[in-house]
Amino acid sequence: MTTASSSSPHPVVAVVGSGPIGCAYAREVLENHPTARVVVFEAGPQLTKTPGQSVRNIADPAEKQRAREMSQGPQSGTHREDLGLPAGVAVEGMFTAREGTHLIDFGGEGTGHAPTFPAAAASTNVGGMGAHWTCAIPRPEGAEKVPFLPEHEWEELITRAEELLHAQSSAFSDSPVGAAIRALLEEEFGAELPPGRGVGTLPVAGDPQPDGSMQWAGADTVLGPLADPASSLSERFELRDLSFVRAVEHRDGRVTGVRVEDLRTRETSTFAADAVVVAADAFRTPQLLWASGIRPPALGRYLTEHPVVISTVALDGERMSRFATEAELDAELARRSQNAADPVAAVNRIPYSEPDHPFSLQVMYAEVPPFQLDPSNPHAGNRWGYVNMGYGMRKQPRVEDGVTFDDDELDYRGLPTMTIEYGLTGAEEAEIEAATRRLRRAGDALGVFVAPPRLLPPGSSLHYQGTTRIGQHDDGTSVADPDSRVWGFENLHVGGNGTIPTATTVNPTLMSLAIAVRGARALARTLGGQA
Repeated sequence: MTTASSSSPHPVVAVVGSGPIGCAYAREVLENHPTARVVVFEAGPQLTKTPGQSVRNIADPAEKQRAREMSQGPQSGTHREDLGLPAGVAVEGMFTAREGTHLIDFGGEGTGHAPTFPAAAASTNVGGMGAHWTCAIPRPEGAEKVPFLPEHEWEELITRAEELLHAQSSAFSDSPVGAAIRALLEEEFGAELPPGRGVGTLPVAGDPQPDGSMQWAGADTVLGPLADPASSLSERFELRDLSFVRAVEHRDGRVTGVRVEDLRTRETSTFAADAVVVAADAFRTPQLLWASGIRPPALGRYLTEHPVVISTVALDGERMSRFATEAELDAELARRSQNAADPVAAVNRIPYSEPDHPFSLQVMYAEVPPFQLDPSNPHAGNRWGYVNMGYGMRKQPRVEDGVTFDDDELDYRGLPTMTIEYGLTGAEEAEIEAATRRLRRAGDALGVFVAPPRLLPPGSSLHYQGTTRIGQHDDGTSVADPDSRVWGFENLHVGGNGTIPTATTVNPTLMSLAIAVRGARALARTLGGQA
Protein backbone atom coordinates (compact mmCIF):
# COMPACT_ATOMS: atom_id res chain seq x y z
CA MET A 1 0.00 0.00 0.00
CA THR A 2 1.27 3.47 -0.85
CA THR A 3 1.44 5.79 2.14
CA ALA A 4 1.83 9.50 2.50
CA SER A 5 3.73 11.19 5.30
CA SER A 6 1.86 13.57 7.60
CA SER A 7 2.40 17.21 6.75
CA SER A 8 2.16 18.22 10.41
CA PRO A 9 5.42 18.84 12.30
CA HIS A 10 3.61 17.65 15.44
CA PRO A 11 1.36 14.80 14.26
CA VAL A 12 -1.35 13.47 16.54
CA VAL A 13 -2.24 9.77 16.81
CA ALA A 14 -5.52 8.64 18.36
CA VAL A 15 -5.48 5.13 19.82
CA VAL A 16 -8.76 3.40 20.66
CA GLY A 17 -8.24 0.94 23.51
CA SER A 18 -5.78 1.01 26.42
CA GLY A 19 -4.80 -2.65 26.60
CA PRO A 20 -1.22 -3.85 26.10
CA ILE A 21 -1.52 -3.48 22.32
CA GLY A 22 -2.84 0.08 22.35
CA CYS A 23 -0.14 0.98 24.86
CA ALA A 24 2.52 -0.65 22.69
CA TYR A 25 1.44 1.48 19.73
CA ALA A 26 1.66 4.58 21.90
CA ARG A 27 5.14 3.76 23.18
CA GLU A 28 6.64 2.64 19.87
CA VAL A 29 5.29 5.67 18.01
CA LEU A 30 6.61 8.11 20.61
CA GLU A 31 9.99 6.41 20.85
CA ASN A 32 10.37 6.44 17.07
CA HIS A 33 8.99 9.92 16.32
CA PRO A 34 10.54 12.99 17.95
CA THR A 35 7.47 15.25 17.99
CA ALA A 36 4.36 13.07 17.70
CA ARG A 37 1.63 13.17 20.32
CA VAL A 38 -0.48 10.13 21.23
CA VAL A 39 -3.87 10.18 22.94
CA VAL A 40 -5.36 6.86 24.08
CA PHE A 41 -9.13 6.65 24.52
CA GLU A 42 -10.60 4.04 26.86
CA ALA A 43 -14.32 3.42 27.37
CA GLY A 44 -13.84 1.99 30.86
CA PRO A 45 -12.59 3.41 34.17
CA GLN A 46 -9.07 3.51 35.54
CA LEU A 47 -8.72 0.82 38.21
CA THR A 48 -5.36 1.58 39.81
CA LYS A 49 -3.37 4.70 40.69
CA THR A 50 -0.82 3.86 38.02
CA PRO A 51 -2.84 3.33 34.84
CA GLY A 52 -3.10 -0.23 33.57
CA GLN A 53 -1.64 -2.19 36.47
CA SER A 54 -2.56 -5.85 36.84
CA VAL A 55 -5.40 -6.43 39.28
CA ARG A 56 -3.59 -9.60 40.35
CA ASN A 57 -1.04 -7.40 42.14
CA ILE A 58 -3.62 -5.80 44.45
CA ALA A 59 -3.01 -7.21 47.95
CA ASP A 60 -6.26 -6.18 49.63
CA PRO A 61 -9.02 -8.68 48.70
CA ALA A 62 -11.81 -6.11 48.92
CA GLU A 63 -9.90 -3.66 46.74
CA LYS A 64 -9.15 -6.40 44.22
CA GLN A 65 -12.83 -7.34 44.08
CA ARG A 66 -13.82 -3.70 43.60
CA ALA A 67 -11.40 -3.36 40.68
CA ARG A 68 -12.76 -6.50 39.05
CA GLU A 69 -16.33 -5.31 39.42
CA MET A 70 -15.45 -1.99 37.82
CA SER A 71 -13.98 -3.94 34.89
CA GLN A 72 -17.24 -5.70 34.24
CA GLY A 73 -18.25 -2.87 32.01
CA PRO A 74 -21.91 -2.03 31.64
CA GLN A 75 -23.17 -4.67 34.04
CA SER A 76 -21.44 -3.91 37.31
CA GLY A 77 -19.48 -1.55 39.50
CA THR A 78 -19.30 2.15 40.17
CA HIS A 79 -19.65 3.18 36.52
CA ARG A 80 -22.58 0.93 35.61
CA GLU A 81 -24.87 3.84 34.72
CA ASP A 82 -22.06 5.79 33.05
CA LEU A 83 -21.52 2.92 30.64
CA GLY A 84 -25.06 2.90 29.42
CA LEU A 85 -27.04 -0.12 30.70
CA PRO A 86 -30.25 0.69 32.63
CA ALA A 87 -30.07 -0.35 36.28
CA GLY A 88 -33.29 -2.33 35.93
CA VAL A 89 -31.71 -4.95 33.71
CA ALA A 90 -31.16 -8.01 35.88
CA VAL A 91 -27.59 -8.99 35.14
CA GLU A 92 -25.84 -8.08 38.39
CA GLY A 93 -24.94 -11.70 39.10
CA MET A 94 -22.94 -11.84 35.87
CA PHE A 95 -22.56 -15.02 33.90
CA THR A 96 -18.91 -14.43 33.22
CA ALA A 97 -16.35 -17.17 32.86
CA ARG A 98 -13.87 -15.03 34.75
CA GLU A 99 -14.12 -12.18 37.23
CA GLY A 100 -13.35 -8.82 35.69
CA THR A 101 -15.08 -9.58 32.39
CA HIS A 102 -18.57 -9.19 30.99
CA LEU A 103 -20.24 -11.45 28.47
CA ILE A 104 -20.97 -10.29 24.94
CA ASP A 105 -24.27 -12.18 25.21
CA PHE A 106 -25.15 -11.12 28.75
CA GLY A 107 -28.90 -11.57 28.45
CA GLY A 108 -30.05 -8.03 29.11
CA GLU A 109 -31.48 -5.32 26.89
CA GLY A 110 -29.02 -4.45 24.14
CA THR A 111 -27.12 -7.72 24.45
CA GLY A 112 -25.10 -9.34 21.70
CA HIS A 113 -26.01 -12.74 20.30
CA ALA A 114 -23.60 -15.65 20.66
CA PRO A 115 -25.54 -18.92 20.90
CA THR A 116 -22.63 -20.94 19.47
CA PHE A 117 -19.94 -18.97 21.35
CA PRO A 118 -21.60 -18.51 24.75
CA ALA A 119 -18.54 -17.67 26.85
CA ALA A 120 -17.43 -14.75 24.65
CA ALA A 121 -16.42 -12.01 27.06
CA ALA A 122 -14.57 -8.72 27.31
CA SER A 123 -13.30 -6.34 29.95
CA THR A 124 -13.90 -2.59 29.92
CA ASN A 125 -11.24 -0.76 31.89
CA VAL A 126 -7.90 0.99 31.56
CA GLY A 127 -5.44 -1.75 30.69
CA GLY A 128 -8.09 -3.89 29.02
CA MET A 129 -7.71 -7.62 29.50
CA GLY A 130 -4.11 -6.86 30.47
CA ALA A 131 -5.45 -6.03 33.94
CA HIS A 132 -6.75 -9.59 34.35
CA TRP A 133 -4.72 -11.91 32.11
CA THR A 134 -2.60 -14.84 33.25
CA CYS A 135 0.60 -13.19 31.91
CA ALA A 136 1.58 -16.33 29.97
CA ILE A 137 3.75 -15.38 26.98
CA PRO A 138 5.15 -18.45 25.21
CA ARG A 139 6.59 -17.81 21.76
CA PRO A 140 4.69 -19.08 18.72
CA GLU A 141 6.48 -21.82 16.82
CA GLY A 142 6.35 -23.41 13.38
CA ALA A 143 2.99 -23.02 11.66
CA GLU A 144 1.76 -20.71 14.41
CA LYS A 145 4.02 -17.88 13.19
CA VAL A 146 3.02 -15.36 10.53
CA PRO A 147 4.30 -17.01 7.33
CA PHE A 148 4.86 -13.86 5.28
CA LEU A 149 7.10 -12.07 7.80
CA PRO A 150 10.83 -12.83 7.34
CA GLU A 151 12.26 -15.01 10.09
CA HIS A 152 15.05 -12.57 11.00
CA GLU A 153 12.56 -9.71 11.33
CA TRP A 154 10.12 -11.84 13.32
CA GLU A 155 12.88 -12.73 15.78
CA GLU A 156 13.61 -9.05 16.38
CA LEU A 157 9.91 -8.19 16.75
CA ILE A 158 9.19 -11.00 19.20
CA THR A 159 12.27 -10.08 21.23
CA ARG A 160 11.09 -6.49 21.43
CA ALA A 161 7.65 -7.67 22.53
CA GLU A 162 9.28 -9.70 25.30
CA GLU A 163 11.20 -6.61 26.42
CA LEU A 164 8.01 -4.57 26.59
CA LEU A 165 6.35 -7.23 28.75
CA HIS A 166 9.36 -7.92 31.02
CA ALA A 167 9.44 -11.55 29.93
CA GLN A 168 10.70 -14.14 32.40
CA SER A 169 11.70 -17.46 30.84
CA SER A 170 12.38 -19.26 34.11
CA ALA A 171 9.86 -17.85 36.58
CA PHE A 172 9.44 -20.02 39.69
CA SER A 173 12.30 -22.22 38.47
CA ASP A 174 13.63 -22.28 42.04
CA SER A 175 10.40 -23.85 43.32
CA PRO A 176 11.14 -27.42 44.48
CA VAL A 177 7.47 -28.32 44.10
CA GLY A 178 7.46 -26.95 40.56
CA ALA A 179 10.61 -28.93 39.78
CA ALA A 180 9.02 -32.12 41.14
CA ILE A 181 5.99 -31.58 38.91
CA ARG A 182 8.28 -31.19 35.91
CA ALA A 183 10.15 -34.35 36.81
CA LEU A 184 6.95 -36.42 36.99
CA LEU A 185 5.71 -35.03 33.68
CA GLU A 186 9.09 -35.70 32.10
CA GLU A 187 8.88 -39.33 33.17
CA GLU A 188 5.49 -39.63 31.52
CA PHE A 189 6.05 -37.69 28.31
CA GLY A 190 9.75 -37.00 27.84
CA ALA A 191 10.49 -39.81 25.38
CA GLU A 192 7.70 -38.60 23.07
CA LEU A 193 8.74 -34.95 22.79
CA PRO A 194 11.30 -33.43 20.40
CA PRO A 195 14.52 -31.84 21.67
CA GLY A 196 13.96 -28.34 23.00
CA ARG A 197 10.18 -28.79 23.14
CA GLY A 198 9.88 -30.88 26.27
CA VAL A 199 8.57 -30.19 29.76
CA GLY A 200 9.71 -26.82 31.12
CA THR A 201 8.71 -23.61 32.85
CA LEU A 202 6.16 -21.36 31.18
CA PRO A 203 7.46 -17.93 30.09
CA VAL A 204 5.49 -15.22 31.87
CA ALA A 205 5.36 -11.44 31.96
CA GLY A 206 6.37 -9.66 35.13
CA ASP A 207 9.11 -9.05 37.65
CA PRO A 208 10.19 -11.64 40.26
CA GLN A 209 10.01 -10.50 43.86
CA PRO A 210 12.30 -11.43 46.80
CA ASP A 211 9.55 -13.55 48.41
CA GLY A 212 9.37 -15.77 45.32
CA SER A 213 6.17 -14.21 44.00
CA MET A 214 5.72 -12.14 40.84
CA GLN A 215 4.79 -8.54 40.22
CA TRP A 216 2.61 -9.36 37.23
CA ALA A 217 2.84 -7.24 34.10
CA GLY A 218 -0.04 -5.15 32.85
CA ALA A 219 -0.47 -2.37 30.33
CA ASP A 220 1.53 -0.18 32.71
CA THR A 221 4.57 -2.36 32.04
CA VAL A 222 4.20 -1.80 28.32
CA LEU A 223 3.71 1.94 28.79
CA GLY A 224 6.98 2.11 30.72
CA PRO A 225 8.26 5.71 30.55
CA LEU A 226 4.94 6.97 29.20
CA ALA A 227 3.44 6.34 32.65
CA ASP A 228 6.35 8.10 34.41
CA PRO A 229 5.70 11.84 34.91
CA ALA A 230 9.47 12.41 35.07
CA SER A 231 9.97 11.07 31.53
CA SER A 232 9.99 13.48 28.61
CA LEU A 233 7.96 10.95 26.60
CA SER A 234 5.07 11.27 29.05
CA GLU A 235 4.71 14.92 28.04
CA ARG A 236 3.53 13.78 24.61
CA PHE A 237 1.20 11.07 25.93
CA GLU A 238 -2.32 11.27 27.30
CA LEU A 239 -4.76 8.58 28.42
CA ARG A 240 -8.45 9.45 28.69
CA ASP A 241 -10.63 6.97 30.52
CA LEU A 242 -14.44 6.81 30.33
CA SER A 243 -14.11 8.12 26.78
CA PHE A 244 -16.15 6.02 24.39
CA VAL A 245 -15.19 6.26 20.72
CA ARG A 246 -18.36 6.05 18.67
CA ALA A 247 -16.89 6.40 15.18
CA VAL A 248 -13.71 6.76 13.20
CA GLU A 249 -14.05 9.79 10.94
CA HIS A 250 -12.65 9.38 7.44
CA ARG A 251 -12.71 10.83 3.93
CA ASP A 252 -11.24 9.60 0.62
CA GLY A 253 -9.13 6.81 2.12
CA ARG A 254 -7.79 8.82 5.04
CA VAL A 255 -8.99 8.97 8.61
CA THR A 256 -9.36 12.45 10.03
CA GLY A 257 -10.10 11.67 13.67
CA VAL A 258 -12.51 9.99 16.04
CA ARG A 259 -15.91 10.91 17.44
CA VAL A 260 -15.77 10.51 21.23
CA GLU A 261 -18.44 10.52 23.93
CA ASP A 262 -17.31 11.63 27.37
CA LEU A 263 -19.16 9.16 29.60
CA ARG A 264 -18.95 11.52 32.55
CA THR A 265 -20.67 14.45 30.85
CA ARG A 266 -22.43 12.66 27.96
CA GLU A 267 -20.98 15.26 25.62
CA THR A 268 -19.79 14.11 22.20
CA SER A 269 -17.01 15.79 20.26
CA THR A 270 -14.65 15.10 17.36
CA PHE A 271 -10.97 14.64 18.08
CA ALA A 272 -8.85 15.44 15.02
CA ALA A 273 -5.94 13.08 14.36
CA ASP A 274 -3.31 12.47 11.70
CA ALA A 275 -3.65 8.71 12.23
CA VAL A 276 -5.91 6.35 14.15
CA VAL A 277 -5.16 2.96 15.71
CA VAL A 278 -8.14 0.82 16.71
CA ALA A 279 -7.07 -1.73 19.33
CA ALA A 280 -10.33 -2.28 21.20
CA ASP A 281 -10.47 -6.11 21.11
CA ALA A 282 -11.27 -8.84 18.59
CA PHE A 283 -15.00 -8.04 18.65
CA ARG A 284 -15.24 -4.34 19.42
CA THR A 285 -12.54 -3.35 16.93
CA PRO A 286 -14.47 -4.73 13.92
CA GLN A 287 -17.69 -3.40 15.43
CA LEU A 288 -16.30 0.15 15.55
CA LEU A 289 -14.97 -0.11 12.01
CA TRP A 290 -18.32 -1.42 10.78
CA ALA A 291 -20.21 1.36 12.59
CA SER A 292 -17.85 3.85 10.92
CA GLY A 293 -18.65 2.56 7.44
CA ILE A 294 -15.26 0.85 7.11
CA ARG A 295 -16.15 -2.63 5.93
CA PRO A 296 -13.47 -4.76 4.25
CA PRO A 297 -14.89 -8.13 3.14
CA ALA A 298 -12.95 -10.06 5.81
CA LEU A 299 -13.97 -7.76 8.67
CA GLY A 300 -15.09 -9.88 11.60
CA ARG A 301 -14.50 -13.17 9.77
CA TYR A 302 -11.95 -15.97 10.34
CA LEU A 303 -12.60 -15.98 14.09
CA THR A 304 -10.38 -18.41 15.97
CA GLU A 305 -9.75 -19.10 19.64
CA HIS A 306 -8.28 -21.95 21.65
CA PRO A 307 -10.61 -24.79 22.54
CA VAL A 308 -9.62 -25.58 26.12
CA VAL A 309 -9.77 -28.81 28.11
CA ILE A 310 -9.05 -28.25 31.81
CA SER A 311 -8.80 -30.26 35.02
CA THR A 312 -7.66 -29.97 38.63
CA VAL A 313 -5.44 -32.53 40.35
CA ALA A 314 -4.49 -32.99 44.00
CA LEU A 315 -0.76 -33.71 43.97
CA ASP A 316 0.23 -37.10 45.35
CA GLY A 317 2.64 -36.72 48.25
CA GLU A 318 4.37 -40.05 47.77
CA ARG A 319 5.16 -39.32 44.12
CA MET A 320 6.16 -35.73 44.77
CA SER A 321 8.46 -36.81 47.61
CA ARG A 322 10.62 -38.65 45.12
CA PHE A 323 11.81 -35.25 43.84
CA ALA A 324 11.14 -32.77 46.67
CA THR A 325 11.56 -33.24 50.42
CA GLU A 326 9.08 -32.40 53.15
CA ALA A 327 11.53 -29.77 54.41
CA GLU A 328 11.62 -28.14 50.97
CA LEU A 329 7.83 -28.11 50.88
CA ASP A 330 7.67 -26.49 54.31
CA ALA A 331 10.16 -23.83 53.25
CA GLU A 332 8.23 -23.09 50.09
CA LEU A 333 4.91 -22.83 51.93
CA ALA A 334 6.49 -20.49 54.47
CA ARG A 335 7.86 -18.28 51.73
CA ARG A 336 4.59 -18.33 49.83
CA SER A 337 2.62 -17.31 52.93
CA GLN A 338 4.21 -13.87 52.63
CA ASN A 339 2.13 -13.24 49.50
CA ALA A 340 -1.36 -14.59 50.05
CA ALA A 341 -2.79 -12.23 47.42
CA ASP A 342 -1.54 -14.38 44.55
CA PRO A 343 -2.00 -18.15 44.95
CA VAL A 344 0.05 -19.16 41.88
CA ALA A 345 3.36 -20.63 43.04
CA ALA A 346 4.80 -22.26 39.90
CA VAL A 347 3.84 -22.54 36.24
CA ASN A 348 5.05 -25.34 33.97
CA ARG A 349 4.21 -26.38 30.46
CA ILE A 350 4.59 -28.77 27.56
CA PRO A 351 4.80 -26.54 24.47
CA TYR A 352 3.36 -26.93 21.01
CA SER A 353 5.48 -28.96 18.62
CA GLU A 354 4.96 -30.38 15.17
CA PRO A 355 3.67 -32.85 14.13
CA ASP A 356 2.93 -35.00 17.18
CA HIS A 357 2.06 -32.45 19.88
CA PRO A 358 -0.01 -29.75 18.11
CA PHE A 359 -1.36 -28.30 21.36
CA SER A 360 -0.04 -26.58 24.49
CA LEU A 361 -0.29 -27.80 28.10
CA GLN A 362 -0.12 -25.37 31.03
CA VAL A 363 0.26 -26.63 34.59
CA MET A 364 -0.38 -24.05 37.34
CA TYR A 365 0.61 -25.07 40.88
CA ALA A 366 -1.01 -23.49 43.94
CA GLU A 367 -1.52 -24.36 47.58
CA VAL A 368 -5.30 -24.20 47.14
CA PRO A 369 -7.57 -25.38 44.32
CA PRO A 370 -9.25 -22.76 42.06
CA PHE A 371 -12.63 -23.61 43.62
CA GLN A 372 -13.91 -24.51 47.08
CA LEU A 373 -13.64 -28.22 47.84
CA ASP A 374 -16.19 -29.80 50.17
CA PRO A 375 -14.43 -30.23 53.54
CA SER A 376 -15.52 -33.86 53.50
CA ASN A 377 -13.60 -34.46 50.27
CA PRO A 378 -10.60 -36.68 51.10
CA HIS A 379 -8.39 -34.35 49.04
CA ALA A 380 -9.50 -31.13 50.73
CA GLY A 381 -6.55 -29.38 52.37
CA ASN A 382 -4.08 -31.51 50.43
CA ARG A 383 -0.65 -30.84 51.96
CA TRP A 384 1.21 -30.89 48.63
CA GLY A 385 -1.32 -28.62 46.97
CA TYR A 386 -2.95 -28.75 43.58
CA VAL A 387 -2.40 -28.14 39.91
CA ASN A 388 -4.98 -26.55 37.67
CA MET A 389 -3.94 -27.61 34.19
CA GLY A 390 -5.29 -27.52 30.71
CA TYR A 391 -4.58 -28.06 27.06
CA GLY A 392 -5.13 -25.31 24.51
CA MET A 393 -5.84 -26.51 20.97
CA ARG A 394 -5.86 -24.97 17.51
CA LYS A 395 -8.89 -23.60 15.70
CA GLN A 396 -8.30 -23.48 11.97
CA PRO A 397 -9.35 -20.15 10.40
CA ARG A 398 -12.57 -20.40 8.37
CA VAL A 399 -14.55 -17.62 6.77
CA GLU A 400 -17.70 -19.18 8.22
CA ASP A 401 -16.58 -18.35 11.79
CA GLY A 402 -16.88 -14.74 12.84
CA VAL A 403 -18.93 -11.83 14.05
CA THR A 404 -21.51 -9.94 12.01
CA PHE A 405 -23.28 -6.67 12.76
CA ASP A 406 -26.90 -5.55 12.43
CA ASP A 407 -27.40 -1.90 11.51
CA ASP A 408 -31.10 -2.19 12.37
CA GLU A 409 -30.57 -3.50 15.91
CA LEU A 410 -28.40 -1.52 18.30
CA ASP A 411 -26.60 -2.79 21.40
CA TYR A 412 -26.58 -1.14 24.83
CA ARG A 413 -24.00 1.37 23.58
CA GLY A 414 -25.93 2.30 20.46
CA LEU A 415 -23.64 0.45 18.03
CA PRO A 416 -24.73 -2.26 15.56
CA THR A 417 -25.48 -5.44 17.49
CA MET A 418 -23.02 -8.34 17.27
CA THR A 419 -23.88 -11.90 16.34
CA ILE A 420 -21.10 -14.45 16.71
CA GLU A 421 -21.09 -17.57 14.52
CA TYR A 422 -18.68 -20.37 15.36
CA GLY A 423 -18.31 -24.10 14.97
CA LEU A 424 -15.78 -26.87 15.46
CA THR A 425 -14.87 -29.12 12.57
CA GLY A 426 -13.64 -32.70 12.57
CA ALA A 427 -10.04 -31.44 12.60
CA GLU A 428 -10.53 -29.59 15.89
CA GLU A 429 -12.56 -32.39 17.43
CA ALA A 430 -9.79 -34.92 16.71
CA GLU A 431 -7.16 -32.72 18.37
CA ILE A 432 -9.44 -32.10 21.36
CA GLU A 433 -9.85 -35.86 21.80
CA ALA A 434 -6.09 -36.44 21.56
CA ALA A 435 -5.30 -33.66 24.04
CA THR A 436 -7.90 -34.93 26.49
CA ARG A 437 -6.21 -38.33 26.52
CA ARG A 438 -2.88 -36.65 27.24
CA LEU A 439 -4.43 -34.54 30.01
CA ARG A 440 -5.66 -37.72 31.70
CA ARG A 441 -2.17 -39.16 31.49
CA ALA A 442 -0.71 -36.00 33.00
CA GLY A 443 -3.19 -36.05 35.87
CA ASP A 444 -2.60 -39.72 36.60
CA ALA A 445 1.15 -39.06 36.69
CA LEU A 446 0.79 -36.22 39.20
CA GLY A 447 -1.94 -37.36 41.58
CA VAL A 448 -5.73 -37.65 41.79
CA PHE A 449 -8.31 -35.70 39.80
CA VAL A 450 -10.59 -33.54 41.94
CA ALA A 451 -12.05 -32.11 38.73
CA PRO A 452 -11.73 -34.47 35.74
CA PRO A 453 -10.87 -33.21 32.24
CA ARG A 454 -13.70 -31.25 30.64
CA LEU A 455 -14.04 -29.19 27.48
CA LEU A 456 -14.98 -25.60 28.29
CA PRO A 457 -17.76 -23.84 26.33
CA PRO A 458 -16.63 -22.02 23.17
CA GLY A 459 -15.23 -18.61 24.00
CA SER A 460 -13.85 -19.62 27.41
CA SER A 461 -10.22 -19.14 26.40
CA LEU A 462 -10.66 -15.36 25.95
CA HIS A 463 -8.04 -15.75 23.19
CA TYR A 464 -10.09 -14.41 20.27
CA GLN A 465 -8.13 -13.99 17.06
CA GLY A 466 -8.46 -13.45 13.32
CA THR A 467 -11.32 -10.94 13.06
CA THR A 468 -9.02 -8.15 11.80
CA ARG A 469 -6.31 -10.44 10.46
CA ILE A 470 -3.30 -9.16 8.58
CA GLY A 471 -2.47 -10.53 5.14
CA GLN A 472 0.01 -10.29 2.34
CA HIS A 473 -2.44 -9.23 -0.36
CA ASP A 474 -5.69 -7.29 -0.57
CA ASP A 475 -7.61 -10.31 -1.81
CA GLY A 476 -10.62 -10.22 0.49
CA THR A 477 -9.20 -12.68 3.04
CA SER A 478 -7.61 -10.11 5.35
CA VAL A 479 -8.47 -6.74 6.85
CA ALA A 480 -5.02 -5.17 6.97
CA ASP A 481 -1.61 -5.36 5.33
CA PRO A 482 1.53 -6.78 7.02
CA ASP A 483 1.97 -3.41 8.77
CA SER A 484 -1.56 -3.73 10.26
CA ARG A 485 -2.74 -0.86 8.03
CA VAL A 486 -6.36 -1.35 6.96
CA TRP A 487 -6.61 -2.02 3.24
CA GLY A 488 -7.69 1.07 1.35
CA PHE A 489 -6.56 3.50 4.07
CA GLU A 490 -3.32 5.42 4.43
CA ASN A 491 -3.41 6.16 8.13
CA LEU A 492 -5.70 3.65 9.87
CA HIS A 493 -4.18 0.72 11.77
CA VAL A 494 -5.72 -2.14 13.72
CA GLY A 495 -4.13 -3.87 16.68
CA GLY A 496 -4.76 -6.77 18.99
CA ASN A 497 -5.23 -10.52 18.91
CA GLY A 498 -7.64 -10.07 16.01
CA THR A 499 -4.67 -9.36 13.72
CA ILE A 500 -3.27 -12.89 14.11
CA PRO A 501 -3.91 -14.77 10.84
CA THR A 502 -2.80 -18.29 11.78
CA ALA A 503 -4.07 -21.23 13.83
CA THR A 504 -2.27 -21.07 17.18
CA THR A 505 -2.17 -22.80 20.54
CA VAL A 506 -0.04 -20.25 22.41
CA ASN A 507 -1.43 -17.43 24.52
CA PRO A 508 -1.73 -14.70 21.88
CA THR A 509 -0.61 -11.49 23.63
CA LEU A 510 3.10 -11.81 22.85
CA MET A 511 2.37 -12.57 19.21
CA SER A 512 -0.09 -9.71 18.75
CA LEU A 513 2.32 -7.37 20.52
CA ALA A 514 5.07 -8.30 18.05
CA ILE A 515 2.68 -7.58 15.17
CA ALA A 516 1.81 -4.26 16.81
CA VAL A 517 5.49 -3.27 17.13
CA ARG A 518 5.84 -3.69 13.38
CA GLY A 519 2.69 -1.69 12.75
CA ALA A 520 3.69 1.11 15.13
CA ARG A 521 7.08 1.50 13.53
CA ALA A 522 5.49 1.67 10.10
CA LEU A 523 3.09 4.30 11.41
CA ALA A 524 5.97 6.35 12.83
CA ARG A 525 7.64 6.26 9.41
CA THR A 526 4.41 7.41 7.78
CA LEU A 527 4.31 10.32 10.20
CA GLY A 528 7.89 11.23 9.35
CA GLY A 529 9.66 9.45 12.18
CA GLN A 530 12.90 7.45 12.13
CA ALA A 531 11.57 3.90 12.71
